[in-house]
Amino acid sequence: MAQLDLINVVILIGAGLIVLSALTSLLSARLGVPLLLIFLCVGLLAGEDGPGGIRFDNAPLAFFIGSAALAVILFDAGFETPWRSYRLAAGPGILLATAGVVVTSSLVAVVAHWVLPIDWTTSFMLGAIVASTDSAAVFLLLRLGGIGIRDRVRSTLEIESGSNDPIAVFLVLGLAALAVNPDLNSILSLVPTFLLQLGFGALGGAAGGWGIAWLVNRVKLEEGLYPLVVIGLALAIFGALNALGASGFLGVYVAGLVAGNKKLYGGPAIRRFQVGLTWLCQIGMFLTLGLLATPSRFLEVLWQAGVIAFVLILLARPLAAWLCLLPFNFGRRETAFIGWVGLRGAVSILLAIVPLMSGHPDGEILFNVAFIVVILSLVVQGWSVRPMAKLLDQIVPKRQGPVDRVELALPGERAVEMVVYTVHPQSPVARGQHLPRWARPALVLRDGEELQAEAAQALKAGDHLYLFATPDKVPLLDRLFAGQVELPPADREFFGDFALAADMPLSRLAIEYGLPVPADSAGLALSAYFEANFGEVEVGDRLRLATVELVVTEVEGTEARQIGLVLDPPLPKRPLPFLPTGAELKSGIARLLAGLAARWAAHRARRRPTPPIVEPKLLPPPRAAEPEAPSPLAAAPVAGENSGPDGSDPPAG
Repeated sequence: MAQLDLINVVILIGAGLIVLSALTSLLSARLGVPLLLIFLCVGLLAGEDGPGGIRFDNAPLAFFIGSAALAVILFDAGFETPWRSYRLAAGPGILLATAGVVVTSSLVAVVAHWVLPIDWTTSFMLGAIVASTDSAAVFLLLRLGGIGIRDRVRSTLEIESGSNDPIAVFLVLGLAALAVNPDLNSILSLVPTFLLQLGFGALGGAAGGWGIAWLVNRVKLEEGLYPLVVIGLALAIFGALNALGASGFLGVYVAGLVAGNKKLYGGPAIRRFQVGLTWLCQIGMFLTLGLLATPSRFLEVLWQAGVIAFVLILLARPLAAWLCLLPFNFGRRETAFIGWVGLRGAVSILLAIVPLMSGHPDGEILFNVAFIVVILSLVVQGWSVRPMAKLLDQIVPKRQGPVDRVELALPGERAVEMVVYTVHPQSPVARGQHLPRWARPALVLRDGEELQAEAAQALKAGDHLYLFATPDKVPLLDRLFAGQVELPPADREFFGDFALAADMPLSRLAIEYGLPVPADSAGLALSAYFEANFGEVEVGDRLRLATVELVVTEVEGTEARQIGLVLDPPLPKRPLPFLPTGAELKSGIARLLAGLAARWAAHRARRRPTPPIVEPKLLPPPRAAEPEAPSPLAAAPVAGENSGPDGSDPPAG
């Protein structure tokens, strides 16, 4: 009986903590506090050092709960990531997730060895624990924080946070094995195993994601069972890959990526279910990790953890981001923002449990330091994401107001979707804009009354319209049913004074506004001109032409659809004095080498021996030639010379 009472008490306390954590989201919205920090603090307050007084020290159970919750979060992260994100930022995101983790962990390890009484192996283990960014924190801030970040930057951060866990797990487990067997070959022998884990994890995840999509579209079930089947299969993929020695974290993320980019029967319902489940996993994971911590022991390593967090936030992460983004065409401000948004979260605390479970002598130190670093990261970086994005010009203003839309699943192979819109009072359709021909209205509900489809051509505010449309047309319908946003002057400056068609030739723009354009680009359309300069185009890309500026304001797929013209653009901001781009660094190195070559040539010229200068001798002036006396032999005639035949003188005349 006492055992049943204990179970009821545990259920009551757990449910109460979940509800309390969910309600504290109101505080986060009002004060701007990072929501995950609130979940973590609720767990700390409920723990043995807080008012709750709950004693929880079961590290294996906490690791199990955290791993299962993280698997669900990673699956949903991949499920909501479109392929376009990988086309935009696959290279920089994956490089940050691999080389970036190694660089960050190495720099943190040097500082940890200096400030903490731990050996080098343990120092590198601590560096690996706090090196990876947290997918839950990054996705929550970028997707649900109401911040419109530029696509390439946001995609880079999301890809990195979703795929950097496997290498962090490998480093922590490898260093834990090295601590038991202090032989360098023991960790080097794990490198082939790690590569196999990544390879089989990615292949298994891709096959599993394809299998999820195939099964959902082929098997007929009750509507409410499809989300459960998808999540169940995702967790099965995670567990199976881990059991086979592959990377389950990478596999479940890839499975979500593959399945989420396919057409699924009941897709809208699956997505709505996963949103709620992901919130539950985030709350449960952070509450469990908060309960496991003992804040009274934080004071023993408080200043050391503060130094490590300071180096991690201001040096190690920005330097790793800069080195990894050098090969790509990122500006200084983009690199600075990516370097700043490297939030640490539940993954770091989860990895810090590994030394505790393995019986590492410094396991408690590592756990407490990692916990403090996570709190400081969420406070400093999480609280400043919005102002930092504004300071570094990474925010794309919203041009579309709220949309009240519900998608309904249709049976069979769907070529169309049924979408339900509630007409916003300030939307274009409420002001008389007609629906396009390809939108097929089915029903209008007005004040509880059912109207025929013809009423869709004269909609009023508050009407509910049911219509059929293909999935690729739904974003266009959103613009018709969304409320309009009054752009402040700064946003109008961002999007331009006039809107130009993307297929407008650059030569025509030059003629109309008297602008000089490059001769080799005069025949290009504006969209092609941007593509030639940026490759993959995104909203916010800007090009300056003399006294005006062109800015991409609308993108469909991979092509620009609308270009804004800014007639009086502000002066370019002064570049940041740090984090030079790859092109700037290459140019600077070329100038440095040219200067060194010139100095060396001048130095060689100065050291080259010069021939001695020989002064010409002054010779006396030449004397005038005296006439020579006639020779008597020259005066006497020679016989036979100039004489006659008989030897006599020739006759005169």
